[in-house]
Amino acid sequence: MNVRAIYRAVAIPDCPAPYDRASLKVFYPADYGDSEEERNSGVVPANAALAPFPVVIIMPGINVGPEAYTWLARELAQHGMVTVTYTLVAEEMPGYISLTPGLSIPMLTPEHFGKKPSATAITPILEDLATLNSEGVLAGMLDLQRIVLGGHSAGGTVALLNARPDWFPGVCASFSYGAHAGAATALGYAQDAMFSLPSQLPALIMGGTRDGCIANSGARYGDPQASATLRVEQTFEDALDCAREDCYLAIIDGANHFSMAHPADHTTGRPFIDLETTQPDDSLRELLGGLVCQFSSAVTRDDRAARTALETTLLQGHPLISRGQRR
Repeated sequence: MNVRAIYRAVAIPDCPAPYDRASLKVFYPADYGDSEEERNSGVVPANAALAPFPVVIIMPGINVGPEAYTWLARELAQHGMVTVTYTLVAEEMPGYISLTPGLSIPMLTPEHFGKKPSATAITPILEDLATLNSEGVLAGMLDLQRIVLGGHSAGGTVALLNARPDWFPGVCASFSYGAHAGAATALGYAQDAMFSLPSQLPALIMGGTRDGCIANSGARYGDPQASATLRVEQTFEDALDCAREDCYLAIIDGANHFSMAHPADHTTGRPFIDLETTQPDDSLRELLGGLVCQFSSAVTRDDRAARTALETTLLQGHPLISRGQRR
């Protein structure tokens, strides 16, 4: 299936310039017609036969560029979904300017958590998607009642904490990789405290047994000898309060923190504290992409074949699944 993308720009409310803008890249299933307009503009029509398209928003890790998620955005578009990646630079903590998923630190403190969203980019993106659904190449083709929030690292945490349709109408599920619900002691929480997840929607929580970034960040939570996977597993077991039968845990053998990000970029972020993978990187990405696409198809289209494939992979002994569970 052909995949094309268009660029957009959105304003981020209540953020000081120059950190009040984000750029989006919106991937979609395309239908080449070889028209003169296509040749002149480079804009290719969407494949209307597959519409309406569910939407997946991929929220990045800190200082991980959106190009690292292009491989996943393309796979999702090949499965008939519109996928959004974005670039947002902010100074969310004094003195630290970084590429970010968009995070309101004050909304994570004990006195404010759960009262308002902690995600700053979701509302502007949703508003722009509504505009795209009314004009241009994707007009009338988006299913804005079927939106999945997904993310890697900090972006995964933001996705999990903000998967609330009462805050963001149309959001129907969330997924994360290399993320957890641990609450940092610097915010005023006790050692090993966990944020509670909304638990209103289906979720896919993924981690890797070689996640050195999580293992080497335990001091943030009062635990200097942290495990690569324990907080990810606790997020599923303890922070997620549900028995929906459509929430899933996948611990992937040999995957590290940046297995979700390709191609690797060692100039930013914290890959220097990660561990080496112990399985072929292509095989790890193939598994991750399959899980995300199967989950997204299952929750947005009630695709029974996709759900069966997902649960077969997770629950029936895939060689790269260290632990798979449903609840």
